[in-house]
Amino acid sequence: MQRIRSLKAGWQLLKSSCGGAAKQVNTSASTSRDYSHVPPRGPGSFGLLFDIDGVLVRGRTLIPEAKQCFRNLVDRDGKYKVSPDQVVLSHSPLRMFTQFHKMRVLVSGQGPIVEVAHNLGFQDVVTIDMLREAYALLDVVDHARRPKDGIPSTKGLPPIDAVILFGEPIRWETNLQLIVDVLHTNGRPGDAWSTMRYPHIPVLACNMDLLWMAEAKNPRFGHGMFLVCLESLYKKATGYDLKYEALIGKPSVVTYNYAELLVSQQAERLGWTTPVKRLYAIGDNPMSDIYGANLYNHYLQASQRTKAQMKAEGGAGGVDGPEMTTAELGGGSVVLGAGEDLPEGCSSILVCTGVYSRDQQEVPSQHAVGERRVFHGHRDFRFDPGLTQPSFVVEDVKEAVELVFQQEGWPLE
Repeated sequence: MQRIRSLKAGWQLLKSSCGGAAKQVNTSASTSRDYSHVPPRGPGSFGLLFDIDGVLVRGRTLIPEAKQCFRNLVDRDGKYKVSPDQVVLSHSPLRMFTQFHKMRVLVSGQGPIVEVAHNLGFQDVVTIDMLREAYALLDVVDHARRPKDGIPSTKGLPPIDAVILFGEPIRWETNLQLIVDVLHTNGRPGDAWSTMRYPHIPVLACNMDLLWMAEAKNPRFGHGMFLVCLESLYKKATGYDLKYEALIGKPSVVTYNYAELLVSQQAERLGWTTPVKRLYAIGDNPMSDIYGANLYNHYLQASQRTKAQMKAEGGAGGVDGPEMTTAELGGGSVVLGAGEDLPEGCSSILVCTGVYSRDQQEVPSQHAVGERRVFHGHRDFRFDPGLTQPSFVVEDVKEAVELVFQQEGWPLE
């Protein structure tokens, strides 16, 4: 949801750099050159998952190597065009949370959030601005926005059933105040606060990145920082922890699972007859991109072990994941794909053009568990230093794609 304008700008730059036929600019893309006559190294096929910020673009500026890279991901004639359903944003997996689609939801973020919510399946949407208009006395931090002609009447709204946090808003103080009001009052912000109303109504949050990389030399605050503020305020005011019904976006497993499903669908449309067996996730942030890819790889490995065990025992059933928290899986109510439909593994590739830079830091070591480390991941995710260790470290996305093609035994022109 966040940084949609820079995403669109990067999209147009990539399309123009590839003759209008860029393949994929976010987190899911299977390779698209017409290599049907060249068998891959092993059975099956592979897919690429791209991060955007720090990998393909920095703010509105296209990373030069991305232009060269995407020339390797389209065929000679530019046959395959980019389609919107190939792009996975942090909120895209919310399509799977159908049990909330008929609820009245409060949405927070910026950009066309009402349109986005409707496109995801939510039917009854309330914005922060709608709350401000209905309850004019709630937003008073900015003196210039306070009511000036007496006390206005309260219009009121029907109770809110759930809160959807798409991305970082513009006026943090307004959003923080009104979201806390909604949680304190069980969706009725005109009522008095009550700490007895706990647990609060469901909260679903997208995009947990604490930091992201734009044109500035140093990372910028992301939605993960807004979540830290919201959690701290709620805890300070009530003494209770804010609880999430779902945490969506990297590094949650459900996000990578959703991207993999789109990759598989894309492969089918391209006429590939073998399932996608291997995934390569390219990112610039060890604490989200790499951590998430490795976490998903652990899930895939666990599913393979479960499938093998059940086959040996002659049984049938679902997949038992590894020891993960509900938050790490993305949400307890989401059912992931069946074991036989999942890839064999997911490799993580760290580039040095974004949050991570060789000039500023070393690659996190899995042997440095005892050292003092700052964890930029979400509060509800465990810190496993080993999961920040990438499978490969390369300079940029062009080198990353070349590495993947070399690993898979596919030629690059």
